[in-house]
Amino acid sequence: MTAPPRLDLALIRIHPELSRRKAREVIEKGQVSLDGTTVREPGRRMEKGSALAWDPHRKALPRARLSLPLLHQDEHLLIVDKPAGLLAVPTAPGAAEDTALARVQEYVRHLRPRDPYVGVVHRIDRDTSGVLAFALTRDARQALRTLFREHRIERRYLALVQGQPRQEQGSVDLPIRDTYRAGRRGVARAGESARPALTHYRVLERFPGAALLEVELGTGRQHQVRAHLAHLGLPLLGDLAYRPPGLPPPPVPARRHMLHARRLALVHPVTGRRLSLDSEPPPDFARALAALRSLPGGRPVRLG
Repeated sequence: MTAPPRLDLALIRIHPELSRRKAREVIEKGQVSLDGTTVREPGRRMEKGSALAWDPHRKALPRARLSLPLLHQDEHLLIVDKPAGLLAVPTAPGAAEDTALARVQEYVRHLRPRDPYVGVVHRIDRDTSGVLAFALTRDARQALRTLFREHRIERRYLALVQGQPRQEQGSVDLPIRDTYRAGRRGVARAGESARPALTHYRVLERFPGAALLEVELGTGRQHQVRAHLAHLGLPLLGDLAYRPPGLPPPPVPARRHMLHARRLALVHPVTGRRLSLDSEPPPDFARALAALRSLPGGRPVRLG
């Protein structure tokens, strides 16, 4: 059975003078109605027999604006660039907190008032910056959660760590315990309740007393990267929770842990198209990296 046409494409059929971009624009401005009701979702499906109308003289409604950098949006998923310091989701259900989820929900309520669904599919820590995805339909959320569970989503991070890795690349395959102690998790001891966790890393640059790593997740446990790198004796710069006692002062200061979700790549669960979304490190990460590069004795390492 052929799927009903998208609203923007149906509008272009009626008004071929409109480009795809212009059709989306007039819909989002509130100048298009479906069966007499204003609609503002260009990707919404138009059922057979519905009446579609465009009034270019209708006063434009305020455009829906997202207070986060938008990396990708379609009718199924939305991917943002989360700043450090912003919670991804509330600390407790219903908590009135400023979160990436709340900002996306507010945006979607304006854009799709009839079905403002936003589903959480993964998380990153408050002080971790970078790529974060949300589902815009229940089916997309289920499909995305399956991709995450089956580890069929590429997730790469940049990490500034204190210390010198012994190898240029390696893996940590150690379970992370389920419980927190003093606000932190860690590699599980024998008999502790835990989940398998796998982290791959490679050295991008070395500095006196520090290194820049690219980290790829084999699993996605909470605090996994922080706990695994600390277990190697390579805590993230600025990570007070996982910094082992007795370490000398870090070579450069950092006000939060220096971890950045650089890339999220996947096969779109609905369209089948491959998506690869990248985020540039934020200014504080870039400043710490520049400070390390200014130290004498830095050495870049380039791997294929």
